[in-house]
Amino acid sequence: TSVVILHSKRLNITRAAIGSTGSAREARVMERWPLEQVALLAAEPLRAGHNYTLSIQYLADLSQSFRGFYKSTYRTREGELRVLAATQFEPTAARMAFPCFDEPAFKARFSIKIRREPKHLALSNMPIVKSVNLNPWLVEDHFDTSVKMSTYLVAFIVSDFKSISKMTAHGVKISVYTVPDKINQADYALDAAVKLLDFYEDYFSIPYPLPKQGKSAIPDFQSGAMENWGLTTYRESALLYDPEKSSATSKLWVTMVIAHELAHQWFGNLVTMEWWNDLWLNEGFAKFMEFVSVSVTHPELGVEDYFLRKCFDAMAVDALNSSHPISTPVEDPAQILEMFDEVSYDKGSCILNMLRDYLTADVFKAGLVQYLRKYSYQNTRNEDLWNSMTKMTKTFFFSLFQVCPTVGTDQNELQGDGFCRRSQQSSSNAHWTKGEMLDVRAMMDTWTLQKGFPLVTVTVRGKNIHLQQERYVKGVDSSSSTGYLWHIPLTYVTSKSDTVQRFLMTTKADVVILPEEVEWVKFNVDMKGYYIVHYEDDGWNRLINLLKENHKLISSHDRGSLISNVFQLVRIKKLSISKAFDLTLYLKHERQIVPVLQGMSELIPIYRLMERRDIDGTAKQLKEYIVNLFKDLIDTQSWSDAGSVSESLLRRSLLLFACIHGYQPCVDKAQGYFTEWQKSSGTLSLSADVRTAVYAVGAQTSEGWDFLLSKYRLHLFNVEREDIELALSLSRSEDKLQWLMDQGLRGDIIRTQDLPRIIVLVARNPSGYHLAWTFLKENWEKVVEKFELGSNSVAGIVTGVTSRYSTRSQLAQVKEFFGSLEEKSAQLRCVQQAIETIEDNIEWMDRNFEKVKTWLQNNHL
Repeated sequence: TSVVILHSKRLNITRAAIGSTGSAREARVMERWPLEQVALLAAEPLRAGHNYTLSIQYLADLSQSFRGFYKSTYRTREGELRVLAATQFEPTAARMAFPCFDEPAFKARFSIKIRREPKHLALSNMPIVKSVNLNPWLVEDHFDTSVKMSTYLVAFIVSDFKSISKMTAHGVKISVYTVPDKINQADYALDAAVKLLDFYEDYFSIPYPLPKQGKSAIPDFQSGAMENWGLTTYRESALLYDPEKSSATSKLWVTMVIAHELAHQWFGNLVTMEWWNDLWLNEGFAKFMEFVSVSVTHPELGVEDYFLRKCFDAMAVDALNSSHPISTPVEDPAQILEMFDEVSYDKGSCILNMLRDYLTADVFKAGLVQYLRKYSYQNTRNEDLWNSMTKMTKTFFFSLFQVCPTVGTDQNELQGDGFCRRSQQSSSNAHWTKGEMLDVRAMMDTWTLQKGFPLVTVTVRGKNIHLQQERYVKGVDSSSSTGYLWHIPLTYVTSKSDTVQRFLMTTKADVVILPEEVEWVKFNVDMKGYYIVHYEDDGWNRLINLLKENHKLISSHDRGSLISNVFQLVRIKKLSISKAFDLTLYLKHERQIVPVLQGMSELIPIYRLMERRDIDGTAKQLKEYIVNLFKDLIDTQSWSDAGSVSESLLRRSLLLFACIHGYQPCVDKAQGYFTEWQKSSGTLSLSADVRTAVYAVGAQTSEGWDFLLSKYRLHLFNVEREDIELALSLSRSEDKLQWLMDQGLRGDIIRTQDLPRIIVLVARNPSGYHLAWTFLKENWEKVVEKFELGSNSVAGIVTGVTSRYSTRSQLAQVKEFFGSLEEKSAQLRCVQQAIETIEDNIEWMDRNFEKVKTWLQNNHL
């Protein structure tokens, strides 16, 4: 060939040459803007088997978005504006900084030199090996050559940041970089990173291959963080922690994000997916490893209580027809960006958690280590992981076989971690040899190559439990669910035995035989499986009764999953809304964070839907019901930072809920605190967990709102920015709400990185939902230009603004607006999700509004 094609975007290439063995000849440059490619035409054909060197001279401006090599600014405590430049290349923006083969499978070593002023500091993936003073005002830093890696992991920053450092037990230097005024908020992240990097080196039995790991807090940053090898970057709120002012939520978030990015140093950086269709191999794993690592390094954070939420979030998106398989073909940059969603991250992590529970933690870990060792510095596909897992399961301990529970067996003998499947030939004493059965790939392909998740229907007939599986799908078109089949690792406990029984279901229907009849059975123990369960006949009544009589007989995770499942079943007409509400009555006595927050996250959205068209006071009645349900728990909350992290998270949610929904004792107390805080001109120290509720109440008056805004603009209140933003967005003044969104777009007082959150917060406010929709329509082009088509930020705005629409005219408006845009925008997955959700809301309201009204009239707390 005589043509070399590279990726290049918004680069002005002035000269290119192609050389071999000492001589270089000029090459013609042809640009293909729409494809983000550049072709270099050699003067003579390039010969196979020969090495050539490309030399390219080019110019470019610093990017004005959050991608490529971009400009960021911050103000010092004294108000001076300072500028820095940082990179964000994943997935397809390295081509905005230098011409390259910008695809994950093209791994290379990178050698970087940066020229800077003496007052600045340059950082990259590798340490500096030497610095040369070119003249009094220019220094050239030479960085060590990197290991073999993909282009999207290259990073460099030029700034005036300060840093603190520590060595890990394995001898890796970890540093945290921040703007100079915030270096006192870097200690927590540094200590957490040291613990976590040591954990991963031990867990994976593979040393971290670089001499250093830098962590940098960038003032303007679109996502949460980025795993560039050796130089991870974060938005400030994901890395900085102030022990005096930061909340428990913030500590949990910072720890989880650091754990996520460090997990990527192995999953993603050392072993990389071959193409973006298997992005979940990076993101699902990093998300899952957050929980594995933090539960060991920081047990006090109680991360397991947070994991279940992720699976419920994933299911909400995965239940829609617009969902996609975990592994799904993508081609252009917008489609690639769309892969960074709940399915890749959250569903990915949930099915890995299910697999670990199925294989046992030891076998699962051994399979991971084998996969990472075999494919270090290479690229992989879905099946490579499953093959490594299968190999491990066969060599580990699967020469054993296990008898399935059948009539007359004492269940307590069956405590192994193996799953049982009855062979179809004989049901009396069936067994399976684990080596033969455990084809991990066959099982996991059912979870990664088809979208959605299964609904398992359980019917108890004496000692026999009849099981059936089908795809759970919301909406009108349920015909699309035929032909789906999963290999489901079922688990269950019964009224007679709390020993977890296991059963691998690989057919549409099957039967489990119990040793004796039972009063109740609960499937999907602790919600470790990514499926939901429906109990036929009086199955639900028995479970509702169990919760009413003694809810502590099953775990708090099991209670949370029953709450979630019962409302999901109402959505597909398997249960009546009154049955779901019957179950919620027990919450009056619930004290644990998982079921309480799950109850709130099911009931509050129903109230919000009804509130939008409350003709007869039903919404008000529902609000009173919800408040009364949790009133005793709210009343027992201390207005301090006492207790565990889980207790703090629960306190924050409960007090905020109570104050926003007008529970008078809460409102009065918060108002009192706010008045004192205002009198002290903001110097009074408020407990981090109650601050959100206090600010929310304070922002309801015009004077309080203005006072909060004046504090928001001060350097001293940086840690509280998100709390103040939330409070400001709860104003009933349309002018104030409009001002917030306009400022977010301008990026002066409110940073543009926070705009997506601000728009969604305004959309949730009954006084602001129409403003947010108008703002989105009028500023669509600007939002897309800043955050990029297909990005999570744009998707979050589209679904967030429309998620509570429930009328046909709102549906028509949404369809009309997105239908009027060019094809790429109209076909975004988030647009399909929004439309489906509105259709679902309309149908839900039509079917259930009157029933809820009747139920509330008949049930008073």
